[in-house]
Amino acid sequence: MLGDLLSKSFVSANDVAQHAGVSRSAVSRTFTPGASVSEETRKRVMNSAQALGYHVNQLARGLMRSESGIVCLIVSEMDTPYRARLVRALTHELQKAGKVSMLINTDRSDGGVDSALRQTLSYRADASILLSGLPDKAITKLCLDSGQRIVLINRDDDISGPFHINLEDHQAAKIAVSAFLRAGCRSLAFVNSEVGTPSLMAREKGFHAAAAGLGLSVVTARHGNTVYESGRRAAHDLLTGLNRPDAVFCVNDLMALGFMDSARQDFGIRIPEDLCVIGFDDIEQAGWSSYALTTFAQPIDQIVQASLFWLGDVKDNQNVKSMTFNAPLVWRKTIRGNHQPIS
Repeated sequence: MLGDLLSKSFVSANDVAQHAGVSRSAVSRTFTPGASVSEETRKRVMNSAQALGYHVNQLARGLMRSESGIVCLIVSEMDTPYRARLVRALTHELQKAGKVSMLINTDRSDGGVDSALRQTLSYRADASILLSGLPDKAITKLCLDSGQRIVLINRDDDISGPFHINLEDHQAAKIAVSAFLRAGCRSLAFVNSEVGTPSLMAREKGFHAAAAGLGLSVVTARHGNTVYESGRRAAHDLLTGLNRPDAVFCVNDLMALGFMDSARQDFGIRIPEDLCVIGFDDIEQAGWSSYALTTFAQPIDQIVQASLFWLGDVKDNQNVKSMTFNAPLVWRKTIRGNHQPIS
């Protein structure tokens, strides 16, 4: 009998029950967390399952409960350090919660994104998490129409139903202006990409507004995607000529690192003696000794825990529509002067 079972391409719970000499329901209870089953029965079932190579078909079990346990992560710019950290943290916590992560890369501009998303819908995913403001808003509507629960991170989709997680981008921009003024800076600049996501634009608008409130103007340079090379190009825009800024707020750390390298290597500018720089994200490279970049830290742990909270027990979170978190300023060595907390 054992040889016949091992030769099967699929081992069922009935096979395990027969091998262990127990009922089919005993097998089910053994693999159901919190279910009542004697220790002796549990041991017999687990030994038989191991001998036969049996694994619970969680997808089939979930579909019987109208739940698949699948959560789609809809992501763009996955190769950037911040996005990679967020994906790693989310997948880790989803696994701990017994969920299955399905990743969709939305960087492509052809029909591949729509095709990939529709494929995941055929697997009856329970929820989707949109990790950036770049994917088209039509994706959000498609997920909602399929009955999914939606978590939107740093987006401004004007659609009822999803759970919104955002940062205090305007407050961070205000703090950046205050930090520059404390360092004696008066000629301010802002470096952004051309991506134009809600969070990036909120930082830019907040910086301009805070500076204007103090009677200061801001010069803005925008280039390409939010990557290192775009920061270098922005440096050439802003640092060529006589009217150079003495403080630059970069919309993310990658652009700040590119800006700093160009300022030092191409223009011989000293940081922070001649130029103060602030970034955003607090990626690992920002803390490297060659950069020691002062930057705002993305609260990744809080973002992940908020996502898992809302995807959990509906009774506990049905009235929660959004959460907004602060991004604390991490002081390093790219701003001169007194490094005291600024509120």
